[in-house]
Amino acid sequence: MLTKAWLVVLALAGGCVAQPAMPDRLVYSPTNLAVDENVTRLIALMERAHKAGYTGILLADSKFARLEDLPKHYFENCAKVKAAAGREGIEIIPAVFPVGYSNDLLWHDPNLAEALPVRDAVFVVEGGVGRCRPDQKVVLPGGDMADLKKWSWHDEVVVSDGECATVVDPKGKNARMSQKLTLTPYRQYHVSVRIRTKDFRGTPEVKALAADAKPGEQADSLVFSSLGVKPTQDWTVHHAVFNSLEHSQVSLYFGCWDGSTGALSWDDAAIEEVGLMNVVRRAGAPLSVRVEVEDGKVTPLVEGTDYEPIVDPRMGHPPALWAGEYEVWHEPPVIKMKRPFTDGTRLRVSYHHVVTVNDGQVMICPSEPKTLDLLRDQARRMHELWHAKAYFMSHDEIRCLNQDESCLSRHLSPGQILADNARACVKILKELNPSGRIYVWSDMFDPNHNAKAGNYYLVRGDLTGSWEGLDKDVIVAAWYFDKRVESMGFFAARGNPVLIAGYYDGPVGQIRQWIDAVPAKADFRGVMYTTWQHKYGDVEAFGGKAWGK
Repeated sequence: MLTKAWLVVLALAGGCVAQPAMPDRLVYSPTNLAVDENVTRLIALMERAHKAGYTGILLADSKFARLEDLPKHYFENCAKVKAAAGREGIEIIPAVFPVGYSNDLLWHDPNLAEALPVRDAVFVVEGGVGRCRPDQKVVLPGGDMADLKKWSWHDEVVVSDGECATVVDPKGKNARMSQKLTLTPYRQYHVSVRIRTKDFRGTPEVKALAADAKPGEQADSLVFSSLGVKPTQDWTVHHAVFNSLEHSQVSLYFGCWDGSTGALSWDDAAIEEVGLMNVVRRAGAPLSVRVEVEDGKVTPLVEGTDYEPIVDPRMGHPPALWAGEYEVWHEPPVIKMKRPFTDGTRLRVSYHHVVTVNDGQVMICPSEPKTLDLLRDQARRMHELWHAKAYFMSHDEIRCLNQDESCLSRHLSPGQILADNARACVKILKELNPSGRIYVWSDMFDPNHNAKAGNYYLVRGDLTGSWEGLDKDVIVAAWYFDKRVESMGFFAARGNPVLIAGYYDGPVGQIRQWIDAVPAKADFRGVMYTTWQHKYGDVEAFGGKAWGK
C-alpha cells in the first residue's frame, strides 16, 4: 500500500515501483550510560546505523528517572553520546515517562505503586503482637505431591515417582496439576513449592485461576510473577503471592505450558493466608485496624496510639537492590501493640499491597498527584540534559490499574484514567518543547491490542477509550504484528502518524510484511529496529530489507 506522502521511486528488477519514504529510520537501544563500555558500544552502534541509512536512536536508560541522584561521570558520558550523535547525523530520541514498567520512577517513593486491596483480614494478638490468623486455614490435600489421586486433576504427562510429582520430556504437551480451593475474597495468599530440574526446557509456573466465573466468561488469572526456575537445579523453594480479589473459588495450578525436554519435579506445595506483605502506605491506599469487641461489633484503633506505625521495611527496598524493586515474597511485618491487649484479641485489618508481574514489574499509581509531579520533574530534567527535538513516552504493558482508592475514588474506567495520564504527559512535553515530536508505544492505546474490555492482568475494568488521551500529532509506534493491518488502520483513521516497531529478534524480512500493510491514508513515519535481546547483528540487514534495494 502507498502512503499519502513521502513517496520515493526505487528501481527494481522488471521496472519501477513507488514505495513509502521513511523520515524515521530508528534503532531502539536501552543502555546503561553509567558504564563506559556501554557508551563505547552505543557510539559504535550509531556509526554503523549512520552507514546503514538510519536517522536516529530511541535511547532508554533506567537512570533517566532519577537524574538528580547521578554522579558527574554519568553526564560526561551523556555528553560523549551527544557529540557522537552530532558527528554521525543521528538524532537522539530519549525515552521518558515509565508508566507501566514503573520501577525506575518508584525509586523516588515505593509507596506510589498501584496496590491491591485486602479487606478485614483476621489478626490475633499474642504477647502484645498482632499476627495474621485466618479463621479457616487453606490446605492442599496433595501437598506432598506424590499422591496424585488427592489432586483435582492432572495432565497425563505428570506422574508420581513415589516421592514427588515429575514430568519428563513433555514434548510440548501441557504438564499441570491442579487443586480447586475455597478462599476468602480480598485476602493475600502466599504459595510455596519445592522444584527440582535437570536439563529442563520450559517455564515452570504457579497459576491461580478464578473458578467462580459465569458460563461464557473468561476466568481471571491472579498470579503473574515469575518463579525464576533454572534449567538445572537441586530442590529449591519458590514463592508466589496473590490477592483473591472478589473470588472465593480458585483453581491453583502447578505446571508447565511450554515444556519440551528434560525433567521437572514438584514437591511440598503449600498455601497460606498472610497479611501486610509489601503493604503500601499512602492516603490513597488506606490502612485500618479495628478490634472486635462483642456481638461481631468492631471499634477502630488509632495508629501511633493503640499500635505502632505499620511499615514493611522491605517493601520497595529489598536488600542489595535499588529502591523501587519489590520482592515476590518475604516475611511480612507484624502489628506491634502500644497499649495492653489480652492474648486472643481479634483484630480486623484492611490495607493495600503490591504484587509483582513477571520478573518484578510494578506499575505506579497514575491517580496520585505526586506521580504527575515526578513525571513533570523527569521531563524537565531530561530536556535540560538532552535538548532533544523528540521524546518517546514509555506507556507500555500497564498490568495493574484502578485497584486502590486513589483510582477508584475518581469513578473513572481504567481507559479514562490512562487517557487522562497520557493527555497530561503530552501537555508536559509540549510545554517544554513546543515544536518537538512525541512518540508512544501502541499497545495500551490500541483496541486491537490491550486497550479493550476483558481480563488484562490486574486491571480492574475497561481500557477502551485510552486513545482519547493522545493528540492527533502523537506518533504511535505500532508493534503488534498479528494485528498490524487493524492497528495501523485504527491510528491512521484517528489521524495519528504511524511508526512501525519491527524485528523483535526475528526474521529481518518480516519488516516487508509490515510495510506492505501500511494503510494508503496513513501518515507513515517509517520503521524502528526493535530488539528486546540487545541483538544488533541484523541492523544492516534490517535496513536493507526496509528501505534498501
